[in-house]
Amino acid sequence: MNSRPRIAVLGAGIMGSCAALLLVHRGCRVTLIDAAPEPVARASRWNEGKIHLGYLYAADPSLQTARHVLPGSLAFRPLLEQCTGSSIASLMTAGDDIYLCHRESVVSVDEQWRYLQAVDALVRAHPGAGDYLVDVRNAHSEPLSPAQLASLSGSPDIIAGFRTPERSVSTTRVAMLLQRALQAEPAVTLALKTRVTGISSQGGEHRGPWAVTTAAGDLDGFDVVVNALWEGKLALDWTLGIRPPARFSHRYRRALFIRTTVPLAIPSALISTGPFGDIKNFGDRDFYLSWYPEGLAAYGTDVDPPPVAGLDEQATAQLIDAVFDNLGRYLPAVQRIRDHIESVHVDGGWVYAAGQGQLADPQSSLHQRTDFGIEQHGRYFSIDTGKYCTAPWLAERLAVRICEESV
Repeated sequence: MNSRPRIAVLGAGIMGSCAALLLVHRGCRVTLIDAAPEPVARASRWNEGKIHLGYLYAADPSLQTARHVLPGSLAFRPLLEQCTGSSIASLMTAGDDIYLCHRESVVSVDEQWRYLQAVDALVRAHPGAGDYLVDVRNAHSEPLSPAQLASLSGSPDIIAGFRTPERSVSTTRVAMLLQRALQAEPAVTLALKTRVTGISSQGGEHRGPWAVTTAAGDLDGFDVVVNALWEGKLALDWTLGIRPPARFSHRYRRALFIRTTVPLAIPSALISTGPFGDIKNFGDRDFYLSWYPEGLAAYGTDVDPPPVAGLDEQATAQLIDAVFDNLGRYLPAVQRIRDHIESVHVDGGWVYAAGQGQLADPQSSLHQRTDFGIEQHGRYFSIDTGKYCTAPWLAERLAVRICEESV
């Protein structure tokens, strides 16, 4: 491989964008290819931005999921700031996340409380705990008092609540930072509005040189190909004879992104554990609201994701009403958001996971996130990002591996 390897990165979400930036920082030349008209335009732009410390995964009491996501989340802020050259301090939720335990949660209140305490200990023991969005070296969760719970919810179906040290970032603002960084980087060539239909290697054993086939023709001469897609990832792997995991699924999720006319001091809260919803407060005027049953637009377990119908004006209005009505049953404060809407945007994207099932099922493998990471075949790398929060960390590991092998 030459001294400045030429790399094709397929997919310009947070994973592909961070990988491209970290690779060029190490002296590589990158072509970043995506079907969207701009980078970070789909699932990476339209999600809740939770930077997981593991607290969500109480249905995995082994702590394997928490251990798997923790290093990436603790490294998220320093690595993203390295990629973008910008601080993300103003992009975070200001308060701790509150977990509300639903009567139909797949774990009991006692199980959830024991699990949160175990994650607290795991976080405190990690050497990177000071690097999180906020310093969590003294991380500890605490139960809400009956009065605190009643003031926040009041629903008889919400039977307990816990304050945790987790935070989130505004994914729409992170997307803008990454777009700006990519556009300012001369060593990154952006091939947008370009859908990849195939990959081929001129050498045996996936050694390259590589050609990337698109509807507009071939892009060739690449030393390395990185598949950082979610939608279409498995299908492209399959063309090279790379089989998918034993269990996997594609989900298309939508949520509401709202700006209010006035500041509203409403806490970020999540109803757990199962197919419920959450609210994120970014700066008291920008809010993320989701309700999982209505927001889940498609689910499939084939190599190719199932088709997704677009939303017309009536369907969009129905989804907005459904999210507000369902969340409002448990969090009356969302009515204040509804009363002060300046703008509301409905959007989402594909989520790929090495798991299957329904979140209402405690046996569903979607309650674990342990089978993600970097899969290498010669000079072809296929990345299962796992969670939004682990993307910069995986991108750094990928860049190190590629550049070490190019020496």
